[in-house]
Amino acid sequence: MQFLDEAKIYAKAGDGGSGSASFRREKFIEFGGPDGGNGGRGGSVIAVAVDGLNTLIDFRFRQHFVAKNGRGGSGRNKTGADAEDIVLEVPAGTLILAEDKETVLADLATVGSRYVIAKGGDGGFGNSHFKSSTNQAPRRADPGWPGGECWIWLRLKVLADVGLVGLPNAGKSTLLAASSRARPKIADYPFTTLSPQLGVVYIDDSEFVMADIPGLIEGAHEGVGLGTRFLGHVERCGVLLHLVDGTQDDIAATYRTVRRELAEYGEGLAEKPEIPVLTKCDAMDEEEVVARAKKLARAAKCKLAEVHRISGVTGAGVTELMRAAFTHVKAKRARDAEAAGIAPADGEWR
Repeated sequence: MQFLDEAKIYAKAGDGGSGSASFRREKFIEFGGPDGGNGGRGGSVIAVAVDGLNTLIDFRFRQHFVAKNGRGGSGRNKTGADAEDIVLEVPAGTLILAEDKETVLADLATVGSRYVIAKGGDGGFGNSHFKSSTNQAPRRADPGWPGGECWIWLRLKVLADVGLVGLPNAGKSTLLAASSRARPKIADYPFTTLSPQLGVVYIDDSEFVMADIPGLIEGAHEGVGLGTRFLGHVERCGVLLHLVDGTQDDIAATYRTVRRELAEYGEGLAEKPEIPVLTKCDAMDEEEVVARAKKLARAAKCKLAEVHRISGVTGAGVTELMRAAFTHVKAKRARDAEAAGIAPADGEWR
């Protein structure tokens, strides 16, 4: 399935049905009085976050969504039928932006979240609504109210527990393939990954979602390379695995380049928990691995033991890295549950 994380759509809600100006006409009833019913409500256009979707590709081939109008009222106080709503199913984590592409209208971060993009118009009143002791034969019937309409942007920010960041060819796709059942494209040239890839990691009877974010380069926050198009997907991750190619000449400069781009992008990316990872250790001897791990530890301002040394090709160190990542995932899930007032049934998050 093709990945699409942004789409522009047009939504038009249905107009309300007109009220009826009708009078009761029956044999032997001389003054039947008004009996015009109200019009029905127009259909609304509603976005709902659902489980099982991770792309907005459905909105590439259909951009216009127009709901039906409500039916008009009729005699004998019959109210017109309401029109059906149009429900747009979007992946959890979808932002709804105004046409200016900056104003956030809604953040459908959880499954089941709903947002009315365009509200259907109310039906008009029939003449029986205006009957009173001083106006016993009103001939007034209102038209239905027009439904709302607008252009909006849908922007997907993937919901992943762990995000992989690093320069191109740092080994992110290889690690994702080694730790999950995902099969991203892997090659020996930069920008092999052109869209975020998701994989479910199973570790110690638990699981979490890990996202491979396309490689960053210097100046990405200003639009260089793939630019900021995919940096937004890191915003929802609980912990970042910062992968550094161990075969690079300057380990510290490589690490700082990505950290600088995260800080310049903002949105709290620089403050997220991070695990520094030295990759491609199978291509070096043990002494060289230790020496380069020390350089990475100094650049990341952490202890040498906190730098994970892995090989996505041989699988060395991958299991230990996933366990360390899941420790952060459990802590974040516990914080989220506490904020929502929910406690796990068995006392431990999985």
